[in-house]
Amino acid sequence: MKKQILLIIGLVILLGCNQKAANEETHQPESPIDYSEIKNLLDSIHIEDQKHRVEGESIQEKYGLESDELRNHWMKIRKIDSSNLIAVEKILNTYGWLSSEQIGSKANSTLFLVIQHSNLETQEKYLPMMRQAVKEGKARSQSLALLEDRICIGKGELQVYGSQIGTDRETGDMYVLPLVEPEKVNERRAEVGLGPIEDYISHWGLEWNVDEYKRELPKWIDILEEGRR
Repeated sequence: MKKQILLIIGLVILLGCNQKAANEETHQPESPIDYSEIKNLLDSIHIEDQKHRVEGESIQEKYGLESDELRNHWMKIRKIDSSNLIAVEKILNTYGWLSSEQIGSKANSTLFLVIQHSNLETQEKYLPMMRQAVKEGKARSQSLALLEDRICIGKGELQVYGSQIGTDRETGDMYVLPLVEPEKVNERRAEVGLGPIEDYISHWGLEWNVDEYKRELPKWIDILEEGRR
C-alpha cells in the first residue's frame, strides 16, 4: 500500500510536469509521450482494486454480511479507492481516456474500474467522457453499461442492464437490483455486447426467472428507495 502511494505521488508529479505538453482543448498530447509509467501504475492499481474485493468475498463468507471484520475490510478498500482515484483523475484530466493501444488493455480497464468504484458525483462527472471514449473506440461499451447501471442505482433509479447485484439484509440472499422492463433485459444487454443475464448472474449462483423477478420487483424497489431516504 505504501509503495503504491509513493507511485501515485510520483505519477502526479510527472503528470504535472507534462501538463503543458497536453492540448487543453482535446486533452490529447501535442507530441508523442511515453505512457509506460502510467501503464505500470494503472496495472498495479488494477491488481490492488481486485485483490481486496476478492478478499472481501472470503471475509463475508466466513464472518457474515454485518460483521465487524467485513466493515473494517471495506473501510480499508475505501481508503485504497480514494488513493487510486487521485491518480486516475489526474490521468483523465490531463490526457483524456487513454486507449488500450496507448497503455494496454488492463490499464485501460483500470480507468473504468476506479471510476466505477468512486462516489456518485465522480461517476457522473466522468460519464460523458467515457461515453465519448466508447464512440472513439477507447473504452468498451460493456463497461459503460455497468457504469450507467451503477449511476442509476446510486440515484435510486432502476438499472437498465441488470449488472448490479444486491444482498437482502434480512435473508442474506443475493438478487438483481431493481431493473426496468425485466422481460427486455437481454435485448438491451445484446445491444452493448453483454451476454445473457442468465449467464451473468450464474456467477453468484443465481437463476433468472423473469416472472418471479417481476413479482419480487416492488419489494426491491421499496428497499432501493428506502436506501435513498
